[in-house]
Amino acid sequence: MDFGPDRWRLYKLALSEAGRAMRGGMVWSLSKLFVGTPSPTRLLFAPQDLRTADPTIATDIYSGFFAFAGRAITTSGRSPFAFTPPSRAWAEALYGFGWLRHLRAAGTALAQANARSLVDEFVSSKLGDRSVACDTQIIARRLMSLISQSPLILEGADHAFYQRFLRLLGQHVRELERHVRSGALPQKQLMAAIALCYAGLCCEGLDRHLRRASRLLTRELERQILADGGHASRNPRVIVDLLFDLLPLRQMFASREVDTPEALLNAIDRMLPMVRMFRHGDGTLSHFNGMGVTAADHLATLLTYDDMRSQPIQHAPHTGYERMEAGRTLLVVDVGAPPPTYLSTEAGAGCLSFEFSSASQRIVVNCGTPRIAGDTIIQASRTTAAHSTASINDISSCQMVGDRGNWLNRRVARWLLRRIGPVVLSGPERVTSERSEREHAQVLTASHDGYRQRFGLTHERRLQLSPKGNILEGEDVFWGEGTGAPSAEAVIRFHLAPGIKASRAQGGRVVMLVLPNHEAWQFTAVPVGAHVEDSVFLAAPDGMRRTEQIVLSIRPSETPSVRWRFERLARTFNPGQTAEATQELL
Repeated sequence: MDFGPDRWRLYKLALSEAGRAMRGGMVWSLSKLFVGTPSPTRLLFAPQDLRTADPTIATDIYSGFFAFAGRAITTSGRSPFAFTPPSRAWAEALYGFGWLRHLRAAGTALAQANARSLVDEFVSSKLGDRSVACDTQIIARRLMSLISQSPLILEGADHAFYQRFLRLLGQHVRELERHVRSGALPQKQLMAAIALCYAGLCCEGLDRHLRRASRLLTRELERQILADGGHASRNPRVIVDLLFDLLPLRQMFASREVDTPEALLNAIDRMLPMVRMFRHGDGTLSHFNGMGVTAADHLATLLTYDDMRSQPIQHAPHTGYERMEAGRTLLVVDVGAPPPTYLSTEAGAGCLSFEFSSASQRIVVNCGTPRIAGDTIIQASRTTAAHSTASINDISSCQMVGDRGNWLNRRVARWLLRRIGPVVLSGPERVTSERSEREHAQVLTASHDGYRQRFGLTHERRLQLSPKGNILEGEDVFWGEGTGAPSAEAVIRFHLAPGIKASRAQGGRVVMLVLPNHEAWQFTAVPVGAHVEDSVFLAAPDGMRRTEQIVLSIRPSETPSVRWRFERLARTFNPGQTAEATQELL
Protein backbone atom coordinates (compact mmCIF):
# COMPACT_ATOMS: atom_id res chain seq x y z
CA MET A 1 0.00 0.00 0.00
CA ASP A 2 3.03 2.27 0.24
CA PHE A 3 3.21 2.32 -3.54
CA GLY A 4 2.30 5.87 -4.58
CA PRO A 5 -0.57 5.40 -7.05
CA ASP A 6 -2.30 2.86 -4.78
CA ARG A 7 -2.06 5.26 -1.85
CA TRP A 8 -3.79 8.02 -3.80
CA ARG A 9 -6.42 5.59 -5.05
CA LEU A 10 -7.10 4.70 -1.43
CA TYR A 11 -7.58 8.34 -0.46
CA LYS A 12 -9.77 9.02 -3.49
CA LEU A 13 -11.97 6.03 -2.69
CA ALA A 14 -12.26 7.17 0.93
CA LEU A 15 -13.38 10.65 -0.14
CA SER A 16 -15.94 9.18 -2.52
CA GLU A 17 -17.27 6.87 0.17
CA ALA A 18 -17.43 9.71 2.70
CA GLY A 19 -19.59 11.69 0.28
CA ARG A 20 -21.84 8.68 -0.28
CA ALA A 21 -22.13 8.17 3.48
CA MET A 22 -23.14 11.81 4.06
CA ARG A 23 -25.79 11.70 1.35
CA GLY A 24 -27.08 8.39 2.65
CA GLY A 25 -27.24 9.69 6.21
CA MET A 26 -29.33 12.70 5.21
CA VAL A 27 -31.74 10.59 3.18
CA TRP A 28 -32.00 8.06 6.03
CA SER A 29 -32.89 10.80 8.53
CA LEU A 30 -35.53 12.28 6.24
CA SER A 31 -37.02 8.88 5.48
CA LYS A 32 -37.60 8.29 9.20
CA LEU A 33 -39.88 11.32 9.14
CA PHE A 34 -41.76 10.71 5.91
CA VAL A 35 -41.75 6.95 5.25
CA GLY A 36 -44.50 5.14 7.13
CA THR A 37 -44.82 1.44 7.82
CA PRO A 38 -46.85 -0.36 5.13
CA SER A 39 -49.70 -2.53 6.36
CA PRO A 40 -50.24 -5.75 4.41
CA THR A 41 -53.77 -7.01 5.07
CA ARG A 42 -53.19 -10.70 4.39
CA LEU A 43 -50.86 -13.21 2.78
CA LEU A 44 -52.00 -14.44 -0.60
CA PHE A 45 -49.58 -17.33 -1.16
CA ALA A 46 -46.03 -18.46 -0.46
CA PRO A 47 -43.34 -18.96 -3.10
CA GLN A 48 -41.44 -22.22 -3.40
CA ASP A 49 -38.01 -22.35 -1.78
CA LEU A 50 -35.79 -24.20 -4.27
CA ARG A 51 -32.95 -24.81 -1.83
CA THR A 52 -32.74 -28.34 -0.46
CA ALA A 53 -33.68 -28.93 3.18
CA ASP A 54 -32.63 -31.42 5.84
CA PRO A 55 -35.27 -32.40 8.45
CA THR A 56 -32.57 -33.66 10.84
CA ILE A 57 -31.43 -30.07 11.28
CA ALA A 58 -34.92 -29.30 12.61
CA THR A 59 -34.24 -31.73 15.46
CA ASP A 60 -31.00 -29.91 16.28
CA ILE A 61 -32.76 -26.56 16.31
CA TYR A 62 -35.53 -27.85 18.57
CA SER A 63 -32.90 -29.14 21.01
CA GLY A 64 -31.25 -25.70 21.05
CA PHE A 65 -28.25 -26.58 18.91
CA PHE A 66 -27.68 -23.90 16.26
CA ALA A 67 -24.81 -24.84 13.93
CA PHE A 68 -24.08 -22.47 11.05
CA ALA A 69 -20.95 -21.70 9.02
CA GLY A 70 -18.73 -24.03 11.02
CA ARG A 71 -19.66 -22.55 14.41
CA ALA A 72 -22.29 -23.69 16.90
CA ILE A 73 -23.94 -22.65 20.14
CA THR A 74 -26.17 -24.59 22.52
CA THR A 75 -28.87 -22.34 23.93
CA SER A 76 -29.91 -24.46 26.95
CA GLY A 77 -33.43 -23.08 26.77
CA ARG A 78 -32.48 -19.47 26.03
CA SER A 79 -33.17 -17.60 22.82
CA PRO A 80 -30.43 -17.89 20.17
CA PHE A 81 -30.89 -14.16 19.55
CA ALA A 82 -29.67 -13.41 23.08
CA PHE A 83 -26.17 -14.74 22.41
CA THR A 84 -23.16 -12.92 21.06
CA PRO A 85 -22.62 -14.53 17.64
CA PRO A 86 -19.44 -16.65 17.44
CA SER A 87 -18.74 -15.28 13.94
CA ARG A 88 -20.25 -12.89 11.45
CA ALA A 89 -21.08 -15.74 9.06
CA TRP A 90 -22.94 -17.52 11.87
CA ALA A 91 -24.90 -14.34 12.64
CA GLU A 92 -25.78 -13.85 8.98
CA ALA A 93 -27.17 -17.38 8.81
CA LEU A 94 -29.16 -16.98 12.05
CA TYR A 95 -30.66 -13.59 11.22
CA GLY A 96 -31.33 -14.58 7.60
CA PHE A 97 -33.81 -17.27 8.77
CA GLY A 98 -32.90 -19.57 5.87
CA TRP A 99 -32.88 -22.42 8.41
CA LEU A 100 -36.70 -22.25 8.55
CA ARG A 101 -36.79 -24.49 5.47
CA HIS A 102 -35.36 -27.34 7.54
CA LEU A 103 -38.21 -26.96 10.04
CA ARG A 104 -40.68 -27.03 7.18
CA ALA A 105 -39.08 -30.21 5.83
CA ALA A 106 -39.71 -31.87 9.21
CA GLY A 107 -43.43 -31.37 8.61
CA THR A 108 -44.47 -31.77 12.24
CA ALA A 109 -46.66 -29.73 14.57
CA LEU A 110 -43.65 -29.45 16.86
CA ALA A 111 -41.60 -27.84 14.09
CA GLN A 112 -44.44 -25.40 13.39
CA ALA A 113 -44.68 -24.38 17.04
CA ASN A 114 -40.89 -24.06 17.23
CA ALA A 115 -40.86 -21.80 14.18
CA ARG A 116 -43.52 -19.50 15.67
CA SER A 117 -41.67 -19.36 18.97
CA LEU A 118 -38.38 -18.41 17.29
CA VAL A 119 -40.07 -15.70 15.20
CA ASP A 120 -41.61 -14.24 18.35
CA GLU A 121 -38.25 -14.40 20.12
CA PHE A 122 -36.65 -12.50 17.26
CA VAL A 123 -39.30 -9.78 17.41
CA SER A 124 -38.90 -9.32 21.16
CA SER A 125 -35.10 -9.67 21.24
CA LYS A 126 -32.58 -6.86 21.56
CA LEU A 127 -30.50 -8.50 18.79
CA GLY A 128 -27.07 -9.78 19.76
CA ASP A 129 -25.45 -8.16 16.72
CA ARG A 130 -27.58 -5.36 15.31
CA SER A 131 -25.00 -4.49 12.62
CA VAL A 132 -25.62 -7.90 11.04
CA ALA A 133 -29.34 -8.24 11.72
CA CYS A 134 -30.01 -4.80 10.23
CA ASP A 135 -27.75 -5.18 7.20
CA THR A 136 -29.63 -4.64 3.93
CA GLN A 137 -28.90 -8.08 2.52
CA ILE A 138 -29.78 -9.85 5.77
CA ILE A 139 -33.08 -7.97 6.07
CA ALA A 140 -33.85 -8.92 2.47
CA ARG A 141 -32.96 -12.58 3.05
CA ARG A 142 -35.03 -12.66 6.25
CA LEU A 143 -38.06 -11.16 4.51
CA MET A 144 -37.86 -13.74 1.70
CA SER A 145 -37.40 -16.57 4.20
CA LEU A 146 -40.37 -15.48 6.32
CA ILE A 147 -42.62 -15.22 3.27
CA SER A 148 -41.44 -18.50 1.72
CA GLN A 149 -41.90 -20.40 4.98
CA SER A 150 -45.10 -18.65 6.05
CA PRO A 151 -47.19 -21.86 5.69
CA LEU A 152 -44.95 -23.45 8.32
CA ILE A 153 -45.07 -20.44 10.62
CA LEU A 154 -48.79 -19.71 10.33
CA GLU A 155 -50.21 -23.24 10.37
CA GLY A 156 -52.21 -23.45 13.59
CA ALA A 157 -51.39 -19.87 14.62
CA ASP A 158 -53.99 -17.70 16.33
CA HIS A 159 -55.24 -14.38 14.93
CA ALA A 160 -53.00 -12.30 17.22
CA PHE A 161 -49.86 -14.02 15.95
CA TYR A 162 -51.05 -13.66 12.36
CA GLN A 163 -51.38 -9.90 12.81
CA ARG A 164 -47.97 -9.66 14.49
CA PHE A 165 -46.48 -11.56 11.57
CA LEU A 166 -48.04 -9.18 9.03
CA ARG A 167 -46.73 -6.18 10.97
CA LEU A 168 -43.27 -7.77 10.97
CA LEU A 169 -43.38 -8.11 7.19
CA GLY A 170 -44.49 -4.49 6.87
CA GLN A 171 -41.60 -3.33 9.06
CA HIS A 172 -39.16 -5.23 6.87
CA VAL A 173 -40.60 -3.59 3.75
CA ARG A 174 -40.22 -0.15 5.33
CA GLU A 175 -36.62 -0.83 6.38
CA LEU A 176 -35.62 -2.10 2.95
CA GLU A 177 -37.14 0.92 1.21
CA ARG A 178 -35.22 3.21 3.55
CA HIS A 179 -31.98 1.33 2.79
CA VAL A 180 -32.63 1.66 -0.93
CA ARG A 181 -33.31 5.39 -0.69
CA SER A 182 -30.19 5.99 1.38
CA GLY A 183 -27.95 4.48 -1.30
CA ALA A 184 -27.21 0.87 -0.35
CA LEU A 185 -24.38 -0.79 -2.28
CA PRO A 186 -25.25 -2.39 -5.65
CA GLN A 187 -25.63 -6.03 -4.61
CA LYS A 188 -27.66 -4.96 -1.60
CA GLN A 189 -29.90 -2.86 -3.85
CA LEU A 190 -30.58 -5.92 -6.01
CA MET A 191 -31.33 -8.15 -3.01
CA ALA A 192 -33.65 -5.48 -1.60
CA ALA A 193 -35.47 -5.24 -4.94
CA ILE A 194 -36.02 -9.01 -5.06
CA ALA A 195 -37.27 -9.14 -1.46
CA LEU A 196 -39.61 -6.17 -2.00
CA CYS A 197 -41.05 -7.89 -5.07
CA TYR A 198 -41.60 -11.04 -2.98
CA ALA A 199 -43.54 -8.97 -0.44
CA GLY A 200 -45.49 -7.01 -3.04
CA LEU A 201 -46.60 -10.16 -4.86
CA CYS A 202 -47.36 -12.32 -1.82
CA CYS A 203 -49.02 -9.73 0.43
CA GLU A 204 -52.32 -7.99 -0.20
CA GLY A 205 -52.20 -4.22 0.16
CA LEU A 206 -48.67 -3.60 -1.15
CA ASP A 207 -49.45 -2.85 -4.81
CA ARG A 208 -47.80 0.58 -4.71
CA HIS A 209 -44.67 -0.90 -3.17
CA LEU A 210 -44.66 -3.64 -5.83
CA ARG A 211 -44.59 -1.09 -8.65
CA ARG A 212 -41.60 0.67 -7.10
CA ALA A 213 -39.87 -2.63 -6.43
CA SER A 214 -40.39 -3.79 -10.03
CA ARG A 215 -38.75 -0.63 -11.34
CA LEU A 216 -35.85 -1.07 -8.93
CA LEU A 217 -35.50 -4.73 -9.94
CA THR A 218 -35.39 -3.81 -13.62
CA ARG A 219 -32.77 -1.14 -13.02
CA GLU A 220 -30.47 -3.35 -10.96
CA LEU A 221 -30.76 -6.42 -13.20
CA GLU A 222 -29.89 -4.31 -16.23
CA ARG A 223 -26.89 -2.88 -14.37
CA GLN A 224 -25.58 -6.08 -12.80
CA ILE A 225 -26.47 -8.97 -15.14
CA LEU A 226 -24.20 -8.59 -18.15
CA ALA A 227 -25.06 -9.37 -21.76
CA ASP A 228 -23.47 -12.83 -21.62
CA GLY A 229 -25.32 -13.76 -18.40
CA GLY A 230 -22.55 -13.23 -15.87
CA HIS A 231 -22.83 -11.01 -12.84
CA ALA A 232 -20.81 -7.79 -12.73
CA SER A 233 -18.91 -9.13 -9.69
CA ARG A 234 -17.56 -11.95 -11.94
CA ASN A 235 -18.33 -14.42 -9.13
CA PRO A 236 -19.96 -17.66 -10.37
CA ARG A 237 -21.59 -18.21 -6.98
CA VAL A 238 -23.52 -14.95 -7.23
CA ILE A 239 -25.44 -16.01 -10.34
CA VAL A 240 -26.30 -19.34 -8.70
CA ASP A 241 -27.59 -17.61 -5.56
CA LEU A 242 -29.55 -15.10 -7.61
CA LEU A 243 -31.22 -17.79 -9.69
CA PHE A 244 -32.50 -19.48 -6.53
CA ASP A 245 -34.35 -16.24 -5.77
CA LEU A 246 -35.25 -15.13 -9.30
CA LEU A 247 -36.80 -18.39 -10.54
CA PRO A 248 -39.53 -18.40 -7.84
CA LEU A 249 -40.01 -14.68 -8.43
CA ARG A 250 -40.73 -15.32 -12.12
CA GLN A 251 -43.35 -17.88 -11.12
CA MET A 252 -44.92 -15.46 -8.63
CA PHE A 253 -45.43 -12.79 -11.28
CA ALA A 254 -47.17 -15.39 -13.44
CA SER A 255 -49.33 -16.63 -10.54
CA ARG A 256 -50.50 -13.10 -9.70
CA GLU A 257 -51.11 -12.40 -13.41
CA VAL A 258 -48.93 -9.32 -13.10
CA ASP A 259 -46.74 -8.32 -16.04
CA THR A 260 -43.33 -9.89 -15.50
CA PRO A 261 -40.51 -7.38 -16.01
CA GLU A 262 -38.67 -8.11 -19.25
CA ALA A 263 -35.39 -7.58 -17.44
CA LEU A 264 -36.22 -10.51 -15.14
CA LEU A 265 -37.05 -12.88 -17.99
CA ASN A 266 -33.99 -11.86 -19.98
CA ALA A 267 -31.68 -12.17 -16.98
CA ILE A 268 -32.79 -15.72 -16.19
CA ASP A 269 -32.48 -16.79 -19.83
CA ARG A 270 -28.91 -15.48 -19.95
CA MET A 271 -27.79 -16.69 -16.54
CA LEU A 272 -28.61 -20.40 -16.89
CA PRO A 273 -26.22 -21.01 -19.83
CA MET A 274 -23.60 -19.03 -17.93
CA VAL A 275 -23.87 -21.42 -14.98
CA ARG A 276 -23.17 -24.28 -17.39
CA MET A 277 -20.09 -22.44 -18.68
CA PHE A 278 -18.42 -22.73 -15.28
CA ARG A 279 -19.45 -26.36 -14.72
CA HIS A 280 -16.83 -29.09 -14.90
CA GLY A 281 -17.41 -32.78 -15.53
CA ASP A 282 -17.63 -33.50 -11.81
CA GLY A 283 -20.67 -31.22 -11.57
CA THR A 284 -18.92 -28.45 -9.63
CA LEU A 285 -18.19 -24.88 -10.69
CA SER A 286 -14.85 -23.24 -11.49
CA HIS A 287 -13.12 -21.43 -8.65
CA PHE A 288 -12.85 -17.82 -9.75
CA ASN A 289 -13.45 -14.53 -7.93
CA GLY A 290 -15.00 -15.78 -4.71
CA MET A 291 -16.38 -19.15 -5.80
CA GLY A 292 -15.94 -21.82 -3.16
CA VAL A 293 -17.69 -25.12 -2.47
CA THR A 294 -20.35 -26.10 -5.00
CA ALA A 295 -23.49 -27.56 -3.44
CA ALA A 296 -24.01 -30.26 -6.07
CA ASP A 297 -27.62 -30.95 -5.03
CA HIS A 298 -28.47 -27.24 -5.23
CA LEU A 299 -26.90 -26.95 -8.68
CA ALA A 300 -28.68 -30.02 -10.02
CA THR A 301 -32.00 -28.63 -8.77
CA LEU A 302 -31.29 -25.30 -10.39
CA LEU A 303 -30.48 -26.73 -13.81
CA THR A 304 -33.78 -28.63 -13.99
CA TYR A 305 -35.38 -25.20 -14.49
CA ASP A 306 -33.40 -24.66 -17.68
CA ASP A 307 -36.33 -25.38 -20.00
CA MET A 308 -34.21 -24.94 -23.13
CA ARG A 309 -31.50 -27.35 -21.88
CA SER A 310 -29.07 -24.70 -23.06
CA GLN A 311 -25.50 -25.43 -24.05
CA PRO A 312 -22.64 -23.90 -22.05
CA ILE A 313 -21.42 -20.54 -23.28
CA GLN A 314 -17.94 -20.84 -24.81
CA HIS A 315 -17.15 -17.14 -25.05
CA ALA A 316 -18.18 -14.63 -22.36
CA PRO A 317 -16.43 -11.36 -23.28
CA HIS A 318 -18.51 -9.14 -20.98
CA THR A 319 -17.86 -11.17 -17.83
CA GLY A 320 -14.34 -12.08 -18.96
CA TYR A 321 -14.19 -15.87 -19.27
CA GLU A 322 -13.42 -18.39 -22.00
CA ARG A 323 -14.31 -22.09 -22.17
CA MET A 324 -12.48 -24.59 -24.39
CA GLU A 325 -13.60 -28.20 -24.87
CA ALA A 326 -12.16 -31.11 -26.85
CA GLY A 327 -12.81 -34.79 -26.30
CA ARG A 328 -13.02 -35.40 -22.56
CA THR A 329 -11.02 -32.29 -21.72
CA LEU A 330 -12.34 -28.94 -20.50
CA LEU A 331 -10.60 -25.64 -19.87
CA VAL A 332 -12.09 -22.50 -18.25
CA VAL A 333 -9.92 -19.37 -18.33
CA ASP A 334 -10.18 -15.99 -16.58
CA VAL A 335 -9.56 -13.25 -19.15
CA GLY A 336 -11.28 -10.35 -17.40
CA ALA A 337 -10.30 -7.16 -15.59
CA PRO A 338 -11.31 -6.67 -11.94
CA PRO A 339 -15.01 -5.93 -11.37
CA PRO A 340 -16.29 -2.46 -10.40
CA THR A 341 -15.02 -1.34 -7.00
CA TYR A 342 -18.25 -1.77 -5.04
CA LEU A 343 -18.73 -5.29 -6.46
CA SER A 344 -15.18 -6.48 -5.85
CA THR A 345 -15.17 -7.52 -2.18
CA GLU A 346 -14.58 -11.18 -3.15
CA ALA A 347 -12.69 -10.72 -6.42
CA GLY A 348 -9.35 -12.46 -6.77
CA ALA A 349 -6.11 -11.43 -8.46
CA GLY A 350 -6.32 -14.37 -10.86
CA CYS A 351 -6.21 -12.80 -14.31
CA LEU A 352 -5.15 -15.40 -16.94
CA SER A 353 -5.57 -18.26 -14.44
CA PHE A 354 -7.31 -21.39 -15.66
CA GLU A 355 -8.92 -24.60 -14.46
CA PHE A 356 -8.40 -27.79 -16.41
CA SER A 357 -10.24 -31.11 -16.13
CA SER A 358 -10.48 -34.48 -17.86
CA ALA A 359 -13.96 -36.03 -17.77
CA SER A 360 -15.03 -35.93 -14.10
CA GLN A 361 -11.51 -35.36 -12.75
CA ARG A 362 -10.06 -31.92 -12.06
CA ILE A 363 -6.37 -31.59 -12.90
CA VAL A 364 -5.37 -27.91 -12.55
CA VAL A 365 -7.41 -25.73 -10.21
CA ASN A 366 -7.35 -22.43 -8.40
CA CYS A 367 -7.23 -22.69 -4.62
CA GLY A 368 -10.81 -21.42 -4.33
CA THR A 369 -12.53 -19.55 -1.51
CA PRO A 370 -12.93 -21.38 1.81
CA ARG A 371 -16.43 -21.80 3.16
CA ILE A 372 -15.27 -21.35 6.73
CA ALA A 373 -12.07 -19.44 7.49
CA GLY A 374 -10.65 -16.34 9.10
CA ASP A 375 -9.96 -13.10 7.28
CA THR A 376 -6.26 -13.92 6.83
CA ILE A 377 -6.96 -17.13 4.91
CA ILE A 378 -9.75 -15.56 2.90
CA GLN A 379 -7.49 -12.70 1.83
CA ALA A 380 -4.71 -15.17 0.99
CA SER A 381 -7.16 -17.03 -1.26
CA ARG A 382 -7.55 -13.84 -3.31
CA THR A 383 -3.85 -13.41 -4.08
CA THR A 384 -2.32 -14.23 -7.46
CA ALA A 385 -0.25 -16.98 -5.81
CA ALA A 386 -3.49 -18.82 -4.99
CA HIS A 387 -4.34 -19.04 -8.70
CA SER A 388 -2.92 -21.07 -11.56
CA THR A 389 -1.22 -18.16 -13.27
CA ALA A 390 1.97 -16.08 -12.96
CA SER A 391 2.97 -13.63 -10.24
CA ILE A 392 6.02 -11.35 -10.15
CA ASN A 393 8.16 -10.92 -7.04
CA ASP A 394 5.35 -12.55 -5.03
CA ILE A 395 3.15 -9.49 -5.64
CA SER A 396 -0.45 -9.89 -6.80
CA SER A 397 -1.72 -8.39 -10.02
CA CYS A 398 -4.51 -6.72 -7.99
CA GLN A 399 -4.15 -4.78 -4.76
CA MET A 400 -7.00 -4.87 -2.23
CA VAL A 401 -7.88 -2.46 0.55
CA GLY A 402 -6.10 -3.81 3.61
CA ASP A 403 -4.79 -2.84 7.03
CA ARG A 404 -1.19 -2.08 6.06
CA GLY A 405 1.12 0.80 5.22
CA ASN A 406 1.73 3.92 7.32
CA TRP A 407 -0.60 5.04 10.11
CA LEU A 408 -2.76 7.21 7.83
CA ASN A 409 -3.16 4.45 5.26
CA ARG A 410 -4.12 1.99 7.99
CA ARG A 411 -6.65 4.35 9.50
CA VAL A 412 -8.28 5.11 6.16
CA ALA A 413 -8.24 1.43 5.17
CA ARG A 414 -9.89 0.33 8.43
CA TRP A 415 -12.70 2.81 7.89
CA LEU A 416 -13.20 1.59 4.32
CA LEU A 417 -13.15 -2.04 5.44
CA ARG A 418 -15.97 -1.30 7.88
CA ARG A 419 -17.94 0.60 5.26
CA ILE A 420 -17.53 -1.38 2.04
CA GLY A 421 -15.24 -4.32 2.77
CA PRO A 422 -11.92 -5.44 1.20
CA VAL A 423 -12.55 -4.11 -2.30
CA VAL A 424 -10.03 -4.13 -5.14
CA LEU A 425 -8.04 -0.92 -5.18
CA SER A 426 -6.04 -1.44 -8.38
CA GLY A 427 -5.40 -4.14 -10.94
CA PRO A 428 -5.11 -4.85 -14.66
CA GLU A 429 -6.59 -2.04 -16.72
CA ARG A 430 -6.09 -3.57 -20.15
CA VAL A 431 -6.93 -7.26 -20.62
CA THR A 432 -7.03 -8.69 -24.13
CA SER A 433 -8.09 -12.10 -25.42
CA GLU A 434 -8.36 -13.62 -28.87
CA ARG A 435 -9.49 -17.07 -29.98
CA SER A 436 -8.42 -18.83 -33.15
CA GLU A 437 -7.79 -22.26 -34.64
CA ARG A 438 -4.52 -23.82 -35.71
CA GLU A 439 -4.60 -27.17 -37.49
CA HIS A 440 -8.01 -27.89 -35.87
CA ALA A 441 -6.63 -27.11 -32.40
CA GLN A 442 -8.29 -24.36 -30.34
CA VAL A 443 -6.00 -21.46 -29.48
CA LEU A 444 -6.54 -18.72 -26.90
CA THR A 445 -4.12 -15.80 -26.59
CA ALA A 446 -4.65 -13.38 -23.71
CA SER A 447 -2.67 -10.72 -21.87
CA HIS A 448 -2.96 -8.29 -18.97
CA ASP A 449 -1.01 -5.24 -17.79
CA GLY A 450 -1.41 -5.74 -14.04
CA TYR A 451 2.38 -5.61 -13.59
CA ARG A 452 3.14 -2.80 -16.01
CA GLN A 453 3.00 0.01 -13.46
CA ARG A 454 5.31 -1.70 -10.96
CA PHE A 455 7.65 -3.64 -13.24
CA GLY A 456 6.97 -2.36 -16.76
CA LEU A 457 5.89 -5.88 -17.75
CA THR A 458 2.86 -7.29 -19.56
CA HIS A 459 1.98 -10.95 -19.01
CA GLU A 460 0.80 -12.81 -22.11
CA ARG A 461 -0.45 -16.41 -22.04
CA ARG A 462 -1.15 -18.62 -25.05
CA LEU A 463 -3.14 -21.83 -24.62
CA GLN A 464 -3.65 -24.47 -27.31
CA LEU A 465 -5.95 -27.48 -26.84
CA SER A 466 -5.54 -30.36 -29.29
CA PRO A 467 -8.58 -31.68 -31.24
CA LYS A 468 -8.70 -34.88 -29.16
CA GLY A 469 -8.17 -33.02 -25.89
CA ASN A 470 -5.14 -35.13 -24.99
CA ILE A 471 -2.61 -32.27 -25.19
CA LEU A 472 -2.76 -28.81 -23.63
CA GLU A 473 0.15 -26.59 -24.66
CA GLY A 474 0.87 -23.22 -23.12
CA GLU A 475 3.33 -20.39 -23.30
CA ASP A 476 3.80 -17.56 -20.80
CA VAL A 477 5.58 -14.48 -22.12
CA PHE A 478 6.64 -11.34 -20.22
CA TRP A 479 7.39 -8.36 -22.38
CA GLY A 480 7.78 -4.62 -22.05
CA GLU A 481 10.27 -2.01 -21.00
CA GLY A 482 10.78 -3.73 -17.63
CA THR A 483 12.38 -6.87 -19.07
CA GLY A 484 15.75 -5.40 -18.18
CA ALA A 485 14.94 -5.20 -14.44
CA PRO A 486 17.22 -7.91 -12.99
CA SER A 487 15.28 -8.12 -9.71
CA ALA A 488 11.97 -9.20 -11.27
CA GLU A 489 11.25 -12.90 -10.81
CA ALA A 490 8.17 -14.48 -12.35
CA VAL A 491 6.68 -17.58 -10.74
CA ILE A 492 4.15 -19.61 -12.72
CA ARG A 493 1.98 -21.92 -10.64
CA PHE A 494 -0.25 -24.83 -11.58
CA HIS A 495 -2.20 -25.87 -8.49
CA LEU A 496 -3.17 -29.54 -8.71
CA ALA A 497 -6.51 -30.93 -7.60
CA PRO A 498 -6.48 -32.97 -4.38
CA GLY A 499 -5.67 -36.63 -4.83
CA ILE A 500 -3.31 -36.22 -7.79
CA LYS A 501 0.08 -37.87 -7.29
CA ALA A 502 2.90 -35.78 -8.79
CA SER A 503 6.50 -36.92 -9.16
CA ARG A 504 9.48 -35.22 -10.82
CA ALA A 505 11.60 -37.04 -13.36
CA GLN A 506 14.59 -36.23 -15.56
CA GLY A 507 15.81 -33.52 -13.22
CA GLY A 508 12.54 -31.60 -13.28
CA ARG A 509 12.11 -31.57 -17.04
CA VAL A 510 9.14 -33.92 -16.59
CA VAL A 511 6.45 -34.18 -13.91
CA MET A 512 4.36 -37.36 -13.95
CA LEU A 513 0.76 -37.00 -12.79
CA VAL A 514 -1.46 -39.92 -11.77
CA LEU A 515 -5.08 -38.91 -11.24
CA PRO A 516 -7.50 -40.51 -8.76
CA ASN A 517 -9.38 -42.00 -11.75
CA HIS A 518 -6.06 -43.66 -12.80
CA GLU A 519 -5.46 -41.45 -15.81
CA ALA A 520 -1.79 -40.63 -16.35
CA TRP A 521 -0.63 -37.22 -17.57
CA GLN A 522 2.81 -35.80 -18.18
CA PHE A 523 3.89 -32.19 -17.65
CA THR A 524 6.95 -30.79 -19.41
CA ALA A 525 8.44 -27.30 -19.64
CA VAL A 526 11.25 -25.57 -21.53
CA PRO A 527 13.69 -23.92 -21.05
CA VAL A 528 13.35 -24.28 -17.25
CA GLY A 529 12.79 -27.24 -14.98
CA ALA A 530 9.67 -27.71 -12.88
CA HIS A 531 9.43 -28.06 -9.12
CA VAL A 532 6.67 -29.75 -7.15
CA GLU A 533 5.73 -27.88 -3.98
CA ASP A 534 3.03 -28.07 -1.32
CA SER A 535 -0.27 -26.31 -1.90
CA VAL A 536 -3.70 -26.23 -0.31
CA PHE A 537 -7.15 -26.54 -1.86
CA LEU A 538 -9.48 -24.27 0.09
CA ALA A 539 -12.83 -25.11 -1.50
CA ALA A 540 -13.29 -28.78 -0.59
CA PRO A 541 -16.67 -29.70 0.96
CA ASP A 542 -14.94 -31.25 3.98
CA GLY A 543 -12.66 -28.27 4.57
CA MET A 544 -9.20 -27.29 3.40
CA ARG A 545 -7.15 -30.11 1.87
CA ARG A 546 -3.45 -30.44 1.26
CA THR A 547 -2.39 -30.84 -2.32
CA GLU A 548 0.57 -29.98 -4.56
CA GLN A 549 1.49 -27.45 -7.21
CA ILE A 550 3.85 -27.41 -10.17
CA VAL A 551 6.05 -24.31 -10.06
CA LEU A 552 8.15 -22.70 -12.80
CA SER A 553 10.47 -19.79 -11.96
CA ILE A 554 12.15 -17.43 -14.44
CA ARG A 555 13.71 -13.97 -14.58
CA PRO A 556 12.04 -12.11 -17.46
CA SER A 557 15.23 -10.10 -18.03
CA GLU A 558 17.04 -13.35 -18.88
CA THR A 559 14.23 -15.70 -19.95
CA PRO A 560 11.21 -13.72 -21.15
CA SER A 561 9.13 -16.78 -22.06
CA VAL A 562 8.53 -20.36 -20.97
CA ARG A 563 6.65 -23.08 -22.83
CA TRP A 564 4.89 -25.93 -21.07
CA ARG A 565 2.68 -28.88 -21.97
CA PHE A 566 0.23 -31.28 -20.33
CA GLU A 567 -0.13 -34.56 -22.24
CA ARG A 568 -2.31 -37.54 -21.43
CA LEU A 569 -0.32 -40.78 -21.48
CA ALA A 570 -3.02 -43.25 -20.54
CA ARG A 571 -6.68 -43.24 -19.57
CA THR A 572 -6.08 -46.17 -17.22
CA PHE A 573 -2.57 -46.08 -15.84
CA ASN A 574 -0.76 -49.31 -15.04
CA PRO A 575 2.87 -48.85 -13.98
CA GLY A 576 3.82 -52.11 -15.65
CA GLN A 577 2.20 -51.65 -19.04
CA THR A 578 4.30 -51.24 -22.17
CA ALA A 579 4.80 -47.99 -24.05
CA GLU A 580 3.01 -49.43 -27.11
CA ALA A 581 -0.05 -50.32 -25.06
CA THR A 582 -0.03 -46.89 -23.46
CA GLN A 583 -0.14 -45.19 -26.86
CA GLU A 584 -3.18 -47.23 -27.83
CA LEU A 585 -5.09 -45.78 -24.89
CA LEU A 586 -4.57 -42.14 -25.89
